[in-house]
Amino acid sequence: MKNNQIISIENVIKRFPMGKGEFTALDGVDLTFGKGEFAGFVGPSGSGKTTLLNVIGSLDTPTQGKATVLGQSVGDLSEKNAARLRNEHLGFIFQTYNLLPVYTVFENVEFPLLLLKMPAADRGKAVLDALEWVGLSDKEKSKPAQLSGGECQRVAIARAMVKKPKIVLADEPTANLDAKNSHRILQTMETLNAELQTTFLFATHDDKVIRYLHRKITLEDGRVAGDEV
Repeated sequence: MKNNQIISIENVIKRFPMGKGEFTALDGVDLTFGKGEFAGFVGPSGSGKTTLLNVIGSLDTPTQGKATVLGQSVGDLSEKNAARLRNEHLGFIFQTYNLLPVYTVFENVEFPLLLLKMPAADRGKAVLDALEWVGLSDKEKSKPAQLSGGECQRVAIARAMVKKPKIVLADEPTANLDAKNSHRILQTMETLNAELQTTFLFATHDDKVIRYLHRKITLEDGRVAGDEV
């Protein structure tokens, strides 16, 4: 990896079967990202934002080209090694919170650490630290149904950040939130980005998110149409 470069996208093409033909979701994308960036893919629905996020997150593989994340070629990873990359180094935040309703806030945030087989004492400290980051220390024993939408999304951020991942991928993270909660959550993400040097990558068409981005990459029909700081 060059200097602090942690993501490299080289001429990535992604096609999906559609009827008797194919749909090209990504069409020759070239991008690199360094440690600690706060960047986003913007553009209309169908422009390739989520597909590109999924390739970077090793949830999908390129049809052609090469995606390298933390020195590993996504297209060459086995399912087991792709899962290890996600478990150890990546955090995911989605517009649906995907919280487990029968578990408490503490247990929801703790879940990624169970996959890492972290000792219980270390897990407990990490969970409490993550809840403090997002301002929910007093909600650790609550269930998701007892929380507001903004609080649920903050739990989702804590769950993504609890293992201090190198990269966080956020797909329309404010889509279901009002302006006040959106700004609070984005400010939380910006603070964590600065304090932990975590790279944040967003897929969004929400103006509230776009105003916070330090780098904006515009996608149109699966191609990079703009890349500005």
